[in-house]
Amino acid sequence: MANLIYSAITSLDGFTTDRNGDFSWAAPDEEVHAFVNDLERPVGTYLYGRRMYETMVYWETASDEHTVSRDYAAIWQAADKIVYSSTLDAVASARTRLERTFDPDAVRRLKSSADRDLGIGGPTLAAAAFAAGLVDQCQLFLNPVTVGGGTPALPPDQRLNLHLVDERRFPNGVVYLRYQLVD
Repeated sequence: MANLIYSAITSLDGFTTDRNGDFSWAAPDEEVHAFVNDLERPVGTYLYGRRMYETMVYWETASDEHTVSRDYAAIWQAADKIVYSSTLDAVASARTRLERTFDPDAVRRLKSSADRDLGIGGPTLAAAAFAAGLVDQCQLFLNPVTVGGGTPALPPDQRLNLHLVDERRFPNGVVYLRYQLVD
């Protein structure tokens, strides 16, 4: 059975974007990005909400000169993507399907049949997956900035019991924390 892994780049005060939707402070440096690439290699399918998909679809045609960025683009392009949106008309990337609603039972079946891990991106979609008990691991990249409000990385109305299983500090001040969800 595959794991469903929620990954988020957050401010130190726990937000993925500020009140204006800006996340420019979250751009990883080359060392952090290379680490993210290694974490993403085992992921076979990404689950996205519309906003996260619209951010990530950049990687479908990215032509960055940096080796780390090219590597990530190849990882992203090789994975399947499922986008959950009632407003998106069509998807703009290969290996991508559009679902109108998030169906926890369908994700359970996907986890049971997948031979590679699943990644879930975007805090709104992740909150629904957390509520359905689908998330197995949570990977957070805490950035040394506070933004004072915005979109919370973790659901503010749910209790999550977490067990720390990995951590890493980077020279730029970013701290990686990986948690296993426990009952």
